[in-house]
Amino acid sequence: MSPSARSQRSLFLHQLPLLLWLIALWMLLWGQLTWLGLITGIVMAIFVTRVFRLPPVELSGRINLWYGLIFVVTFLGAVIKGSLIVAWQVLDVRRQPGAAIIAVPLRVADDVIMAHTAVTASLIPGSLIVDVDRENRTLYLHTIGVRSDEDAEHQRRIVLLWEARITRAVGSKEELRELRARISDSEVDRPSVSAEKRRTAP
Repeated sequence: MSPSARSQRSLFLHQLPLLLWLIALWMLLWGQLTWLGLITGIVMAIFVTRVFRLPPVELSGRINLWYGLIFVVTFLGAVIKGSLIVAWQVLDVRRQPGAAIIAVPLRVADDVIMAHTAVTASLIPGSLIVDVDRENRTLYLHTIGVRSDEDAEHQRRIVLLWEARITRAVGSKEELRELRARISDSEVDRPSVSAEKRRTAP
C-alpha cells in the first residue's frame, strides 16, 4: 500500500465516528429509523464532510462502548420523558409552564464535546439552544417549565450531566481528567456555598 493510500485510509478511519454520528443525527432529526433514512444519512454525511472544505475535526480516537450505551439509553429515555412532560404542560390549563433562557457554562474545553452537548440538549423536548458562546464555553438554552432559580439550576445540572456522559463516552483521557477535576472542585465548593446561604438567611 502506497503512503498516500495509507494516509487516506488512516484519515477515513479517524473520521469514521464523525460520519456515524452525522448519520445517526440525520435519522433522529427526521425520525426515520428506516433504510431510506440510513441511505440519505450516508449521502448527507459524505456531502457535509467532503463538499464543505472545513478543517478536519480532531477526534479523541477513544470510544467507550459501555458509556456510549449508557448515553444512548438515557437519551432515549429523556426524549420520551421530555415529550410526556411537554404534553402535560400544554394540557394543564391551571397554570402557565413558565420559560427562561439559561446560561450553562461547560466544564470541558473541546469543540466536539460542546457541539454534542448542544445537539443533545436541543433534541430533548422542552429545551432548545438559542446561542453558543464558544470563547467562554457557554450554552444558552430556552427552557420551558422554569418558575424559579431552583428550576433553572436543575436545568443547568441536567445539561452538565449530558456533557459528562458524552465526555465519558468519546472524550480523550485529558478531557476526562479535566472533567473529574472540575467535578471535584464543584463538590468542594458546594458545602461552603450552602453554609453561606444559611448564615445570610433571615
